[in-house]
Amino acid sequence: MPSSNFVDYVKICCRSGKGGAGSRHFMRDRTNAKGGPDGGDGGKGGDVIMVGNEQLWTLLHLKYRKHIIAKHGENGGRQRSFGAQGDEAIIEVPLGTIAKNADSNEVEHEITKHGERVILVPGGRGGLGNDHFKTSTNRAPRYAQPGEEGDEQWKVLELKLLADVGLVGFPNAGKSTLLSVVSAAKPEIANYPFTTLEPNLGIVGYRDDRSFVMADIPGIIEGAHKGKGLGMRFLRHIERNSVLLFMVPADSDDIGKEYEILKNELSKYNPELLDKNRILAITKSDLLDDELTEEIKQELPDVPYVFISSVANMGLIELKDVLWDALNVPLDA
Repeated sequence: MPSSNFVDYVKICCRSGKGGAGSRHFMRDRTNAKGGPDGGDGGKGGDVIMVGNEQLWTLLHLKYRKHIIAKHGENGGRQRSFGAQGDEAIIEVPLGTIAKNADSNEVEHEITKHGERVILVPGGRGGLGNDHFKTSTNRAPRYAQPGEEGDEQWKVLELKLLADVGLVGFPNAGKSTLLSVVSAAKPEIANYPFTTLEPNLGIVGYRDDRSFVMADIPGIIEGAHKGKGLGMRFLRHIERNSVLLFMVPADSDDIGKEYEILKNELSKYNPELLDKNRILAITKSDLLDDELTEEIKQELPDVPYVFISSVANMGLIELKDVLWDALNVPLDA
């Protein structure tokens, strides 16, 4: 696969800062040679924080940044002065990014809003100064807490594209062509399988200046849920889509069978995907005459369908209407 600017998976080492040590200082000045303890607390170590940024759409900026390191907290000082907190290490990520524990593969956090912040690895607590340990029986404690050590954890960041409509189909089903016609996106288009090697997003204009986002992912083949073809690398992007638009060419040997294969692959990857609204688009329908169209209608699965041709600009307005209705009508309506 050629190098790409689209990166949706990175593994990084996150190291939080160590807390500063508490001070063991005693107050001394010209008028008081034996003052009491006045050691201040150490500063907290810096956290490693993940922040959502709606201007980003890929994890490319983290591809070669394998270590994310926050600063240590400063030690406490005299006259009960607190040590400065260690600077945070900020990781900006696109909306739709999830963070997993690299060892257990457990999902720990997800970012879905601009400016949303989550702590990936907390910094160590600062130690208490000796001023905290004075008692009626120990007026001059000569000890203070050391700062808590920071933590080092490996995290996996995965991006799942946030889009309203996800295009689902075999290679060369016409997904990229549709996206290029109904939006300003310019995906690569050619007459061979797996032309699309990375997801593409496009904003589709609708009536009265309304719009929705459409995502084109690489084509699915039978066995994709096991990793065949481009497999599970891109199936996860469908999980964030509100509506799934299944696309099957009109010249397919069996449209119903192709639809069932696609549905089966999604079900085996994640059964919850079938809870989403589904629409079937029969592409390249400019190849059909009225008689063939009627024959095909008799054999279609029980799902809303539209006959379209992106090249001939056929059925696209009807398709937008159907998609908009699906996006704005609850599943149980």
